[in-house]
Amino acid sequence: MADSDNQKVSAKDTKRILKRLWSYLYRYKWSVYLAIALSVASNMLALLGPTLSGAAIDSIGIEAGKVRFESVFFYCSLMAVFYAVSSILSYILSVLMIRLSQKVICRMRGDAFNRLTELPVSFFDKHQTGDIISRISYDIDTINASLSADLLQVCTSILTVTGSLVMMILISPALVCIFAVTIPISFAITKYLTGRVRPLFRRRSAKLGELNGFVEEIITGQKTTKAYNREKATISRFDERNKDAANAYYQADYYGCMTGPLVNFINNLSLALISMFGALLYLFGNLTLGNLSSFVLYSRKFSGPINETANILSELQSSFAAADRIFRLIDEDPEPKDADDAAKLKDPEGEVELSHVDFGYEPGKSVISDLNLKAEKGRLVAIVGKTGAGKTTIINLLMRFYDPASGKIAVDGTDIQKITRKSLRLAYSMVLQDTWLFSGTIFENIAYGKKDATMEEVVAAAKAAKIHHFIMQLPQGYNTVLSGDGVNISQGQRQLLTIARAMLLDSKMLILDEATSNVDTRTERLIQDAMRKLMQGRTCFVIAHRLSTVQNADEILVVSGGKIAEQGTHRELLAKNGMYAELYRAQFE
Repeated sequence: MADSDNQKVSAKDTKRILKRLWSYLYRYKWSVYLAIALSVASNMLALLGPTLSGAAIDSIGIEAGKVRFESVFFYCSLMAVFYAVSSILSYILSVLMIRLSQKVICRMRGDAFNRLTELPVSFFDKHQTGDIISRISYDIDTINASLSADLLQVCTSILTVTGSLVMMILISPALVCIFAVTIPISFAITKYLTGRVRPLFRRRSAKLGELNGFVEEIITGQKTTKAYNREKATISRFDERNKDAANAYYQADYYGCMTGPLVNFINNLSLALISMFGALLYLFGNLTLGNLSSFVLYSRKFSGPINETANILSELQSSFAAADRIFRLIDEDPEPKDADDAAKLKDPEGEVELSHVDFGYEPGKSVISDLNLKAEKGRLVAIVGKTGAGKTTIINLLMRFYDPASGKIAVDGTDIQKITRKSLRLAYSMVLQDTWLFSGTIFENIAYGKKDATMEEVVAAAKAAKIHHFIMQLPQGYNTVLSGDGVNISQGQRQLLTIARAMLLDSKMLILDEATSNVDTRTERLIQDAMRKLMQGRTCFVIAHRLSTVQNADEILVVSGGKIAEQGTHRELLAKNGMYAELYRAQFE
Protein backbone atom coordinates (compact mmCIF):
# COMPACT_ATOMS: atom_id res chain seq x y z
CA MET A 1 0.00 0.00 0.00
CA ALA A 2 2.77 2.40 0.78
CA ASP A 3 4.07 2.38 -2.77
CA SER A 4 0.69 2.96 -4.32
CA ASP A 5 -0.11 5.65 -1.82
CA ASN A 6 3.01 7.58 -2.64
CA GLN A 7 2.63 7.56 -6.40
CA LYS A 8 1.76 10.80 -8.13
CA VAL A 9 -1.92 11.40 -8.76
CA SER A 10 -2.67 12.46 -12.32
CA ALA A 11 -5.41 14.72 -13.61
CA LYS A 12 -7.20 11.58 -14.73
CA ASP A 13 -7.21 10.33 -11.14
CA THR A 14 -8.65 13.65 -9.96
CA LYS A 15 -11.47 13.42 -12.51
CA ARG A 16 -12.14 9.85 -11.44
CA ILE A 17 -12.35 10.83 -7.77
CA LEU A 18 -14.61 13.80 -8.50
CA LYS A 19 -16.84 11.60 -10.63
CA ARG A 20 -17.16 9.08 -7.81
CA LEU A 21 -17.94 11.80 -5.28
CA TRP A 22 -20.57 13.23 -7.62
CA SER A 23 -22.18 9.78 -7.91
CA TYR A 24 -22.79 9.90 -4.15
CA LEU A 25 -24.06 13.47 -4.23
CA TYR A 26 -26.39 12.70 -7.13
CA ARG A 27 -28.29 10.21 -4.98
CA TYR A 28 -29.61 13.27 -3.16
CA LYS A 29 -29.98 15.37 -6.31
CA TRP A 30 -32.94 17.42 -5.09
CA SER A 31 -30.93 18.57 -2.09
CA VAL A 32 -28.06 19.36 -4.45
CA TYR A 33 -30.35 21.34 -6.77
CA LEU A 34 -31.75 23.27 -3.80
CA ALA A 35 -28.21 23.99 -2.60
CA ILE A 36 -27.27 25.30 -6.05
CA ALA A 37 -30.36 27.53 -6.13
CA LEU A 38 -29.64 28.91 -2.66
CA SER A 39 -26.00 29.50 -3.53
CA VAL A 40 -26.86 31.35 -6.74
CA ALA A 41 -29.50 33.50 -5.03
CA SER A 42 -27.24 34.32 -2.06
CA ASN A 43 -24.29 35.24 -4.24
CA MET A 44 -26.32 37.30 -6.72
CA LEU A 45 -27.77 39.38 -3.92
CA ALA A 46 -24.31 39.86 -2.42
CA LEU A 47 -22.90 40.83 -5.82
CA LEU A 48 -25.38 43.71 -6.15
CA GLY A 49 -23.86 45.34 -3.06
CA PRO A 50 -20.85 47.01 -4.72
CA THR A 51 -23.06 48.39 -7.51
CA LEU A 52 -25.41 49.91 -4.96
CA SER A 53 -22.44 51.24 -3.02
CA GLY A 54 -21.08 52.94 -6.14
CA ALA A 55 -24.48 54.44 -6.91
CA ALA A 56 -24.68 55.81 -3.37
CA ILE A 57 -21.24 57.41 -3.72
CA ASP A 58 -22.19 59.00 -7.04
CA SER A 59 -25.36 60.33 -5.40
CA ILE A 60 -23.25 62.30 -2.94
CA GLY A 61 -21.70 64.34 -5.73
CA ILE A 62 -18.51 66.43 -5.63
CA GLU A 63 -19.92 69.91 -5.30
CA ALA A 64 -21.07 70.99 -1.83
CA GLY A 65 -24.77 71.20 -1.24
CA LYS A 66 -25.71 68.81 -4.05
CA VAL A 67 -25.96 65.59 -2.02
CA ARG A 68 -29.06 63.59 -2.96
CA PHE A 69 -29.82 62.19 0.47
CA GLU A 70 -32.92 60.35 -0.68
CA SER A 71 -30.90 58.44 -3.27
CA VAL A 72 -28.09 57.77 -0.81
CA PHE A 73 -30.50 56.40 1.83
CA PHE A 74 -32.38 54.41 -0.81
CA TYR A 75 -29.25 52.70 -2.15
CA CYS A 76 -27.84 52.10 1.34
CA SER A 77 -31.13 50.67 2.60
CA LEU A 78 -31.46 48.43 -0.44
CA MET A 79 -27.87 47.28 0.03
CA ALA A 80 -28.55 46.42 3.70
CA VAL A 81 -31.66 44.41 2.75
CA PHE A 82 -29.81 42.52 0.01
CA TYR A 83 -26.91 41.68 2.33
CA ALA A 84 -29.29 40.56 5.09
CA VAL A 85 -31.27 38.28 2.77
CA SER A 86 -28.01 36.96 1.32
CA SER A 87 -26.76 36.09 4.82
CA ILE A 88 -30.00 34.27 5.69
CA LEU A 89 -29.84 32.25 2.46
CA SER A 90 -26.17 31.50 3.13
CA TYR A 91 -27.05 30.20 6.62
CA ILE A 92 -29.79 27.95 5.21
CA LEU A 93 -27.32 26.73 2.59
CA SER A 94 -24.73 25.86 5.25
CA VAL A 95 -27.28 23.84 7.24
CA LEU A 96 -28.40 22.07 4.06
CA MET A 97 -24.82 21.20 3.12
CA ILE A 98 -24.13 19.80 6.58
CA ARG A 99 -27.17 17.53 6.33
CA LEU A 100 -26.27 16.56 2.77
CA SER A 101 -22.67 15.75 3.67
CA GLN A 102 -23.81 13.59 6.60
CA LYS A 103 -26.11 11.60 4.30
CA VAL A 104 -23.33 11.13 1.76
CA ILE A 105 -20.77 10.13 4.38
CA CYS A 106 -23.23 7.72 6.01
CA ARG A 107 -23.77 6.05 2.65
CA MET A 108 -20.06 6.00 1.85
CA ARG A 109 -19.14 4.52 5.23
CA GLY A 110 -21.88 1.93 4.77
CA ASP A 111 -20.54 1.00 1.32
CA ALA A 112 -17.02 0.67 2.71
CA PHE A 113 -18.14 -1.49 5.63
CA ASN A 114 -20.35 -3.63 3.40
CA ARG A 115 -17.39 -4.23 1.12
CA LEU A 116 -15.31 -5.29 4.14
CA THR A 117 -17.84 -8.05 4.83
CA GLU A 118 -17.52 -9.22 1.21
CA LEU A 119 -13.73 -9.26 1.02
CA PRO A 120 -11.82 -12.54 1.16
CA VAL A 121 -9.79 -13.54 4.18
CA SER A 122 -6.62 -12.90 2.17
CA PHE A 123 -7.32 -9.14 2.23
CA PHE A 124 -7.29 -9.04 6.05
CA ASP A 125 -4.18 -11.21 6.13
CA LYS A 126 -2.34 -8.59 4.06
CA HIS A 127 -3.62 -5.35 5.64
CA GLN A 128 -3.19 -4.05 9.17
CA THR A 129 -6.34 -3.65 11.21
CA GLY A 130 -5.34 -0.12 12.20
CA ASP A 131 -4.99 0.93 8.57
CA ILE A 132 -8.48 -0.37 7.76
CA ILE A 133 -9.94 1.41 10.79
CA SER A 134 -8.11 4.59 9.73
CA ARG A 135 -9.89 4.49 6.38
CA ILE A 136 -13.32 3.96 7.90
CA SER A 137 -12.85 6.71 10.48
CA TYR A 138 -10.16 9.32 9.71
CA ASP A 139 -10.38 9.28 5.90
CA ILE A 140 -14.16 9.46 5.81
CA ASP A 141 -14.18 12.25 8.42
CA THR A 142 -11.75 14.16 6.20
CA ILE A 143 -14.12 13.82 3.25
CA ASN A 144 -17.02 14.89 5.46
CA ALA A 145 -15.22 18.12 6.41
CA SER A 146 -14.61 18.94 2.76
CA LEU A 147 -18.16 18.18 1.65
CA SER A 148 -19.73 20.29 4.39
CA ALA A 149 -17.33 23.26 4.22
CA ASP A 150 -14.71 23.17 1.46
CA LEU A 151 -17.09 22.14 -1.32
CA LEU A 152 -19.50 24.89 -0.37
CA GLN A 153 -16.62 27.38 -0.31
CA VAL A 154 -15.42 26.34 -3.76
CA CYS A 155 -18.90 26.51 -5.31
CA THR A 156 -19.52 29.91 -3.74
CA SER A 157 -16.13 31.11 -4.95
CA ILE A 158 -16.88 30.08 -8.54
CA LEU A 159 -20.15 32.02 -8.54
CA THR A 160 -18.59 35.05 -6.87
CA VAL A 161 -15.59 35.12 -9.18
CA THR A 162 -17.74 34.73 -12.29
CA GLY A 163 -20.27 37.36 -11.21
CA SER A 164 -17.57 39.81 -10.14
CA LEU A 165 -15.75 39.42 -13.45
CA VAL A 166 -18.94 40.18 -15.41
CA MET A 167 -19.66 43.27 -13.32
CA MET A 168 -16.06 44.54 -13.66
CA ILE A 169 -16.20 44.14 -17.45
CA LEU A 170 -19.40 46.18 -17.49
CA ILE A 171 -17.76 48.94 -15.40
CA SER A 172 -14.32 49.17 -17.04
CA PRO A 173 -12.96 46.63 -19.54
CA ALA A 174 -9.61 48.45 -19.49
CA LEU A 175 -9.01 47.76 -15.78
CA VAL A 176 -9.98 44.11 -16.20
CA CYS A 177 -6.90 43.71 -18.40
CA ILE A 178 -4.81 43.83 -15.21
CA PHE A 179 -6.18 40.38 -14.27
CA ALA A 180 -5.01 39.02 -17.62
CA VAL A 181 -1.53 39.19 -16.09
CA THR A 182 -2.12 38.35 -12.42
CA ILE A 183 -4.63 35.49 -12.80
CA PRO A 184 -2.41 33.29 -15.03
CA ILE A 185 0.41 33.75 -12.54
CA SER A 186 -1.92 32.64 -9.69
CA PHE A 187 -3.07 29.59 -11.65
CA ALA A 188 0.48 28.62 -12.56
CA ILE A 189 1.59 28.79 -8.93
CA THR A 190 -1.48 26.87 -7.76
CA LYS A 191 -1.08 24.14 -10.38
CA TYR A 192 2.59 23.67 -9.59
CA LEU A 193 2.07 23.44 -5.83
CA THR A 194 -0.96 21.18 -6.23
CA GLY A 195 1.15 18.71 -8.18
CA ARG A 196 3.71 18.71 -5.38
CA VAL A 197 1.20 18.46 -2.54
CA ARG A 198 -1.18 15.71 -3.70
CA PRO A 199 1.26 12.77 -3.29
CA LEU A 200 2.33 14.15 0.08
CA PHE A 201 -1.21 14.01 1.42
CA ARG A 202 -1.62 10.47 0.18
CA ARG A 203 1.60 9.56 1.96
CA ARG A 204 0.30 11.32 5.09
CA SER A 205 -2.85 9.17 5.11
CA ALA A 206 -0.80 6.02 4.56
CA LYS A 207 1.60 6.83 7.41
CA LEU A 208 -1.30 7.56 9.74
CA GLY A 209 -2.78 4.17 8.84
CA GLU A 210 0.54 2.49 9.65
CA LEU A 211 0.72 4.32 12.99
CA ASN A 212 -2.83 3.30 13.88
CA GLY A 213 -2.03 -0.29 12.97
CA PHE A 214 1.00 -0.30 15.25
CA VAL A 215 -0.93 1.26 18.15
CA GLU A 216 -3.74 -1.28 17.75
CA GLU A 217 -1.17 -4.08 17.74
CA ILE A 218 0.58 -2.83 20.90
CA ILE A 219 -2.65 -2.21 22.81
CA THR A 220 -3.78 -5.75 22.01
CA GLY A 221 -0.49 -7.21 23.24
CA GLN A 222 0.22 -4.86 26.13
CA LYS A 223 0.37 -7.73 28.64
CA THR A 224 3.09 -9.42 26.61
CA THR A 225 4.96 -6.14 26.40
CA LYS A 226 4.96 -5.78 30.17
CA ALA A 227 5.74 -9.45 30.79
CA TYR A 228 8.88 -9.24 28.65
CA ASN A 229 9.82 -5.78 29.92
CA ARG A 230 9.80 -4.41 26.38
CA GLU A 231 8.30 -1.02 27.15
CA LYS A 232 11.40 0.92 26.07
CA ALA A 233 11.74 -1.04 22.83
CA THR A 234 8.06 -0.53 22.12
CA ILE A 235 8.34 3.20 22.78
CA SER A 236 11.33 3.32 20.45
CA ARG A 237 9.39 1.60 17.66
CA PHE A 238 6.43 3.91 18.29
CA ASP A 239 8.67 6.97 18.20
CA GLU A 240 10.00 5.89 14.82
CA ARG A 241 6.52 5.48 13.34
CA ASN A 242 5.26 8.60 15.09
CA LYS A 243 8.18 10.57 13.66
CA ASP A 244 7.43 9.24 10.16
CA ALA A 245 3.78 10.28 10.52
CA ALA A 246 4.76 13.70 11.90
CA ASN A 247 7.22 14.24 9.04
CA ALA A 248 4.57 13.24 6.53
CA TYR A 249 2.16 15.72 8.12
CA TYR A 250 4.80 18.45 8.15
CA GLN A 251 5.79 17.98 4.52
CA ALA A 252 2.17 17.95 3.35
CA ASP A 253 1.20 21.00 5.40
CA TYR A 254 4.45 22.83 4.61
CA TYR A 255 3.92 22.76 0.86
CA GLY A 256 0.15 23.04 1.27
CA CYS A 257 0.34 26.31 3.19
CA MET A 258 2.55 27.96 0.57
CA THR A 259 -0.29 28.37 -1.91
CA GLY A 260 -2.41 30.82 0.10
CA PRO A 261 0.28 33.44 0.87
CA LEU A 262 1.65 33.39 -2.69
CA VAL A 263 -1.78 33.81 -4.28
CA ASN A 264 -2.64 36.47 -1.71
CA PHE A 265 0.48 38.41 -2.72
CA ILE A 266 -0.53 38.31 -6.38
CA ASN A 267 -4.06 39.47 -5.49
CA ASN A 268 -2.74 42.39 -3.44
CA LEU A 269 -0.48 43.30 -6.36
CA SER A 270 -3.51 43.39 -8.66
CA LEU A 271 -5.34 45.66 -6.18
CA ALA A 272 -2.40 48.09 -6.18
CA LEU A 273 -2.39 48.17 -9.98
CA ILE A 274 -6.16 48.73 -10.06
CA SER A 275 -5.87 51.64 -7.63
CA MET A 276 -3.09 53.26 -9.67
CA PHE A 277 -4.63 52.89 -13.13
CA GLY A 278 -8.15 53.51 -11.81
CA ALA A 279 -7.03 56.86 -10.41
CA LEU A 280 -5.63 57.83 -13.82
CA LEU A 281 -8.91 56.91 -15.54
CA TYR A 282 -10.82 58.96 -12.97
CA LEU A 283 -8.56 61.98 -13.49
CA PHE A 284 -9.10 61.83 -17.27
CA GLY A 285 -12.87 61.52 -16.77
CA ASN A 286 -13.17 57.95 -18.09
CA LEU A 287 -14.49 56.62 -14.76
CA THR A 288 -16.66 58.06 -12.01
CA LEU A 289 -15.67 57.86 -8.36
CA GLY A 290 -18.60 55.55 -7.69
CA ASN A 291 -17.61 53.25 -10.55
CA LEU A 292 -14.03 53.15 -9.30
CA SER A 293 -15.27 52.30 -5.82
CA SER A 294 -17.52 49.54 -7.18
CA PHE A 295 -14.67 48.15 -9.31
CA VAL A 296 -12.34 47.99 -6.30
CA LEU A 297 -15.01 46.19 -4.27
CA TYR A 298 -15.65 43.76 -7.11
CA SER A 299 -11.92 43.19 -7.49
CA ARG A 300 -11.80 42.17 -3.82
CA LYS A 301 -14.75 39.88 -4.35
CA PHE A 302 -12.99 38.52 -7.42
CA SER A 303 -9.59 37.94 -5.84
CA GLY A 304 -10.80 37.11 -2.33
CA PRO A 305 -12.43 33.76 -3.26
CA ILE A 306 -9.39 32.85 -5.33
CA ASN A 307 -7.22 33.44 -2.29
CA GLU A 308 -9.60 31.50 -0.03
CA THR A 309 -9.74 28.63 -2.49
CA ALA A 310 -5.95 28.56 -2.62
CA ASN A 311 -5.88 28.40 1.19
CA ILE A 312 -8.18 25.37 1.28
CA LEU A 313 -6.41 23.58 -1.56
CA SER A 314 -4.31 21.67 0.96
CA GLU A 315 -7.49 20.48 2.65
CA LEU A 316 -8.92 19.52 -0.74
CA GLN A 317 -5.75 17.57 -1.52
CA SER A 318 -6.10 15.76 1.78
CA SER A 319 -9.74 15.01 0.97
CA PHE A 320 -8.86 13.70 -2.49
CA ALA A 321 -6.19 11.46 -0.98
CA ALA A 322 -8.66 10.21 1.64
CA ALA A 323 -11.37 9.67 -0.99
CA ASP A 324 -8.91 7.74 -3.14
CA ARG A 325 -8.10 5.41 -0.21
CA ILE A 326 -11.79 4.87 0.49
CA PHE A 327 -12.62 4.18 -3.15
CA ARG A 328 -9.68 1.79 -3.38
CA LEU A 329 -11.21 -0.11 -0.47
CA ILE A 330 -14.69 -0.08 -2.01
CA ASP A 331 -13.21 -1.21 -5.34
CA GLU A 332 -11.29 -4.12 -3.82
CA ASP A 333 -12.26 -7.38 -5.48
CA PRO A 334 -14.79 -9.20 -3.30
CA GLU A 335 -14.62 -12.88 -2.63
CA PRO A 336 -15.07 -14.64 -5.99
CA LYS A 337 -18.64 -15.50 -6.83
CA ASP A 338 -19.78 -19.08 -6.70
CA ALA A 339 -19.63 -21.00 -9.94
CA ASP A 340 -22.71 -20.75 -12.15
CA ASP A 341 -23.47 -24.42 -11.57
CA ALA A 342 -22.81 -24.24 -7.81
CA ALA A 343 -25.57 -25.75 -5.69
CA LYS A 344 -26.44 -25.57 -2.02
CA LEU A 345 -25.07 -28.30 0.21
CA LYS A 346 -28.20 -29.96 1.61
CA ASP A 347 -28.23 -32.50 4.44
CA PRO A 348 -24.47 -33.18 4.38
CA GLU A 349 -23.32 -36.48 5.80
CA GLY A 350 -19.85 -35.19 6.58
CA GLU A 351 -17.46 -37.18 4.41
CA VAL A 352 -14.52 -34.96 3.41
CA GLU A 353 -11.73 -35.83 1.00
CA LEU A 354 -8.70 -33.88 -0.27
CA SER A 355 -7.00 -35.25 -3.39
CA HIS A 356 -3.59 -34.09 -4.63
CA VAL A 357 -4.08 -30.58 -3.24
CA ASP A 358 -1.40 -27.95 -3.85
CA PHE A 359 -1.56 -24.46 -2.32
CA GLY A 360 0.60 -21.44 -1.51
CA TYR A 361 -0.31 -18.03 -0.09
CA GLU A 362 2.13 -16.41 -2.50
CA PRO A 363 3.08 -17.49 -6.03
CA GLY A 364 6.09 -19.75 -6.03
CA LYS A 365 5.93 -20.42 -2.27
CA SER A 366 4.19 -23.73 -1.65
CA VAL A 367 2.64 -24.44 1.75
CA ILE A 368 0.64 -27.53 0.85
CA SER A 369 2.00 -29.99 -1.72
CA ASP A 370 0.20 -33.04 -3.10
CA LEU A 371 -1.94 -33.40 0.03
CA ASN A 372 -4.26 -36.40 0.23
CA LEU A 373 -6.68 -36.78 3.11
CA LYS A 374 -9.94 -38.61 3.65
CA ALA A 375 -12.18 -38.13 6.68
CA GLU A 376 -15.03 -40.62 6.97
CA LYS A 377 -18.34 -39.27 8.22
CA GLY A 378 -18.70 -39.18 11.99
CA ARG A 379 -15.00 -39.66 12.66
CA LEU A 380 -12.69 -37.52 14.75
CA VAL A 381 -9.66 -36.59 12.71
CA ALA A 382 -6.75 -34.90 14.48
CA ILE A 383 -4.15 -32.88 12.59
CA VAL A 384 -0.81 -32.44 14.36
CA GLY A 385 2.64 -31.31 13.36
CA LYS A 386 5.32 -28.76 13.97
CA THR A 387 4.64 -25.04 13.68
CA GLY A 388 4.39 -23.96 10.04
CA ALA A 389 3.66 -27.48 8.80
CA GLY A 390 0.39 -26.35 7.19
CA LYS A 391 -2.22 -27.44 9.74
CA THR A 392 -4.24 -24.21 9.82
CA THR A 393 -3.89 -23.91 6.05
CA ILE A 394 -5.81 -27.16 5.70
CA ILE A 395 -8.68 -25.62 7.68
CA ASN A 396 -8.58 -22.50 5.49
CA LEU A 397 -8.95 -24.73 2.44
CA LEU A 398 -11.77 -26.80 3.94
CA MET A 399 -13.76 -23.62 4.70
CA ARG A 400 -12.88 -22.13 1.28
CA PHE A 401 -11.26 -19.09 2.84
CA TYR A 402 -8.70 -19.90 0.16
CA ASP A 403 -8.97 -22.12 -2.91
CA PRO A 404 -6.26 -24.64 -3.80
CA ALA A 405 -3.97 -23.98 -6.75
CA SER A 406 -4.60 -27.50 -7.96
CA GLY A 407 -6.24 -30.67 -6.74
CA LYS A 408 -9.72 -31.31 -5.44
CA ILE A 409 -11.56 -31.01 -2.13
CA ALA A 410 -14.89 -32.84 -1.91
CA VAL A 411 -17.71 -33.08 0.62
CA ASP A 412 -19.88 -36.16 0.27
CA GLY A 413 -18.22 -36.76 -3.09
CA THR A 414 -19.07 -33.30 -4.48
CA ASP A 415 -16.28 -30.89 -5.39
CA ILE A 416 -16.63 -27.88 -3.06
CA GLN A 417 -16.02 -25.64 -6.09
CA LYS A 418 -19.53 -26.71 -7.14
CA ILE A 419 -21.00 -25.93 -3.70
CA THR A 420 -21.99 -22.42 -2.64
CA ARG A 421 -19.64 -20.95 -0.06
CA LYS A 422 -22.48 -19.99 2.27
CA SER A 423 -23.96 -23.49 2.45
CA LEU A 424 -20.50 -25.06 2.77
CA ARG A 425 -19.53 -22.86 5.71
CA LEU A 426 -22.89 -23.35 7.39
CA ALA A 427 -22.20 -27.07 7.28
CA TYR A 428 -19.26 -26.51 9.65
CA SER A 429 -19.09 -25.36 13.23
CA MET A 430 -15.78 -23.70 13.98
CA VAL A 431 -13.86 -22.84 17.14
CA LEU A 432 -10.56 -21.01 16.82
CA GLN A 433 -7.73 -20.45 19.26
CA ASP A 434 -8.29 -16.70 18.95
CA THR A 435 -11.65 -16.28 20.62
CA TRP A 436 -14.07 -13.64 19.39
CA LEU A 437 -16.93 -12.32 21.48
CA PHE A 438 -18.92 -9.15 20.87
CA SER A 439 -20.48 -6.60 23.22
CA GLY A 440 -23.75 -8.19 24.23
CA THR A 441 -25.22 -10.71 26.64
CA ILE A 442 -23.80 -14.17 27.18
CA PHE A 443 -27.01 -15.59 25.68
CA GLU A 444 -26.55 -13.52 22.51
CA ASN A 445 -22.92 -14.59 22.18
CA ILE A 446 -23.67 -18.28 22.47
CA ALA A 447 -26.68 -18.02 20.14
CA TYR A 448 -24.71 -15.96 17.61
CA GLY A 449 -24.85 -18.59 14.86
CA LYS A 450 -28.47 -19.62 15.45
CA LYS A 451 -30.98 -16.78 15.33
CA ASP A 452 -33.95 -18.75 16.64
CA ALA A 453 -32.08 -20.44 19.50
CA THR A 454 -34.12 -20.89 22.69
CA MET A 455 -32.84 -20.45 26.22
CA GLU A 456 -33.09 -24.21 26.75
CA GLU A 457 -30.85 -24.88 23.76
CA VAL A 458 -28.31 -22.31 24.88
CA VAL A 459 -28.23 -23.73 28.41
CA ALA A 460 -27.78 -27.25 27.06
CA ALA A 461 -24.82 -26.11 24.93
CA ALA A 462 -23.30 -24.26 27.90
CA LYS A 463 -23.64 -27.33 30.10
CA ALA A 464 -21.98 -29.47 27.46
CA ALA A 465 -19.12 -26.97 27.30
CA LYS A 466 -18.80 -26.98 31.10
CA ILE A 467 -19.46 -23.22 31.36
CA HIS A 468 -23.03 -23.28 32.73
CA HIS A 469 -21.93 -23.28 36.37
CA PHE A 470 -19.76 -20.21 35.86
CA ILE A 471 -22.55 -18.37 34.04
CA MET A 472 -25.04 -19.03 36.82
CA GLN A 473 -22.64 -17.53 39.35
CA LEU A 474 -22.83 -14.19 37.56
CA PRO A 475 -25.35 -11.65 38.93
CA GLN A 476 -27.52 -11.71 35.80
CA GLY A 477 -26.72 -15.18 34.57
CA TYR A 478 -27.18 -15.56 30.82
CA ASN A 479 -28.27 -11.91 30.60
CA THR A 480 -24.88 -10.69 31.83
CA VAL A 481 -23.47 -8.19 29.34
CA LEU A 482 -19.94 -8.80 28.12
CA SER A 483 -17.76 -5.83 27.30
CA GLY A 484 -15.77 -5.60 24.06
CA ASP A 485 -14.40 -9.06 23.13
CA GLY A 486 -15.31 -10.35 26.60
CA VAL A 487 -12.41 -8.69 28.40
CA ASN A 488 -14.30 -8.86 31.70
CA ILE A 489 -13.94 -12.66 31.82
CA SER A 490 -10.88 -14.90 31.62
CA GLN A 491 -9.37 -16.21 28.39
CA GLY A 492 -10.35 -19.78 29.30
CA GLN A 493 -13.95 -18.74 29.94
CA ARG A 494 -14.07 -16.95 26.60
CA GLN A 495 -12.82 -20.13 24.98
CA LEU A 496 -15.56 -22.17 26.62
CA LEU A 497 -18.22 -19.73 25.44
CA THR A 498 -17.04 -20.07 21.84
CA ILE A 499 -17.10 -23.85 22.20
CA ALA A 500 -20.67 -23.64 23.50
CA ARG A 501 -21.53 -21.46 20.49
CA ALA A 502 -20.21 -24.15 18.13
CA MET A 503 -22.01 -26.94 20.01
CA LEU A 504 -25.31 -25.13 19.59
CA LEU A 505 -25.19 -25.40 15.81
CA ASP A 506 -26.73 -28.44 14.20
CA SER A 507 -23.87 -29.02 11.79
CA LYS A 508 -22.44 -32.26 10.52
CA MET A 509 -18.83 -31.10 10.58
CA LEU A 510 -16.84 -29.45 13.33
CA ILE A 511 -13.46 -27.70 13.21
CA LEU A 512 -11.47 -27.08 16.38
CA ASP A 513 -8.25 -25.12 15.86
CA GLU A 514 -6.40 -25.27 19.18
CA ALA A 515 -9.84 -24.83 20.76
CA THR A 516 -8.83 -26.04 24.22
CA SER A 517 -5.43 -24.40 24.44
CA ASN A 518 -6.63 -21.90 27.08
CA VAL A 519 -8.36 -24.27 29.50
CA ASP A 520 -6.90 -26.43 32.22
CA THR A 521 -6.29 -30.13 31.70
CA ARG A 522 -9.25 -31.27 33.86
CA THR A 523 -11.74 -29.03 32.06
CA GLU A 524 -10.23 -30.06 28.76
CA ARG A 525 -10.93 -33.72 29.50
CA LEU A 526 -14.50 -32.95 30.54
CA ILE A 527 -15.04 -31.02 27.31
CA GLN A 528 -13.59 -33.84 25.24
CA ASP A 529 -15.94 -36.35 26.88
CA ALA A 530 -18.93 -34.08 26.32
CA MET A 531 -17.94 -33.41 22.74
CA ARG A 532 -17.56 -37.09 21.98
CA LYS A 533 -21.21 -37.59 22.95
CA LEU A 534 -22.41 -34.55 21.02
CA MET A 535 -20.36 -35.38 17.94
CA GLN A 536 -21.91 -38.72 17.25
CA GLY A 537 -22.59 -38.75 13.55
CA ARG A 538 -20.44 -35.64 12.99
CA THR A 539 -17.08 -35.33 11.30
CA CYS A 540 -14.62 -33.43 13.46
CA PHE A 541 -11.27 -31.90 12.53
CA VAL A 542 -9.06 -31.06 15.50
CA ILE A 543 -5.81 -29.14 15.22
CA ALA A 544 -3.75 -29.45 18.35
CA HIS A 545 -0.23 -28.97 19.65
CA ARG A 546 -1.04 -30.66 22.95
CA LEU A 547 -1.14 -34.30 21.97
CA SER A 548 -3.08 -35.19 25.12
CA THR A 549 -6.18 -33.76 23.43
CA VAL A 550 -6.02 -36.08 20.40
CA GLN A 551 -5.09 -39.44 21.85
CA ASN A 552 -8.66 -40.70 21.49
CA ALA A 553 -9.02 -39.51 17.89
CA ASP A 554 -10.22 -42.05 15.34
CA GLU A 555 -7.38 -40.99 13.10
CA ILE A 556 -4.34 -38.77 13.56
CA LEU A 557 -2.65 -37.08 10.62
CA VAL A 558 0.91 -35.89 11.11
CA VAL A 559 1.59 -33.01 8.73
CA SER A 560 5.12 -32.09 7.70
CA GLY A 561 6.11 -29.78 4.87
CA GLY A 562 2.53 -29.56 3.61
CA LYS A 563 2.19 -33.34 3.25
CA ILE A 564 0.82 -36.20 5.36
CA ALA A 565 3.95 -37.72 6.84
CA GLU A 566 2.19 -40.28 9.06
CA GLN A 567 -1.36 -41.47 9.55
CA GLY A 568 -3.03 -43.74 12.08
CA THR A 569 -4.33 -44.01 15.64
CA HIS A 570 -2.38 -42.89 18.68
CA ARG A 571 -1.13 -46.39 19.46
CA GLU A 572 -0.30 -47.19 15.86
CA LEU A 573 1.76 -44.04 15.45
CA LEU A 574 3.64 -44.62 18.70
CA ALA A 575 4.42 -48.11 17.50
CA LYS A 576 5.88 -46.70 14.26
CA ASN A 577 8.32 -44.70 16.36
CA GLY A 578 8.39 -41.94 13.78
CA MET A 579 7.61 -38.21 13.81
CA TYR A 580 4.51 -38.53 15.98
CA ALA A 581 6.39 -40.56 18.56
CA GLU A 582 9.11 -37.91 18.54
CA LEU A 583 6.54 -35.15 19.16
CA TYR A 584 4.91 -37.23 21.90
CA ARG A 585 8.18 -37.90 23.71
CA ALA A 586 9.11 -34.21 23.48
CA GLN A 587 5.92 -33.31 25.36
CA PHE A 588 5.65 -36.12 27.91
CA GLU A 589 9.17 -37.33 28.52
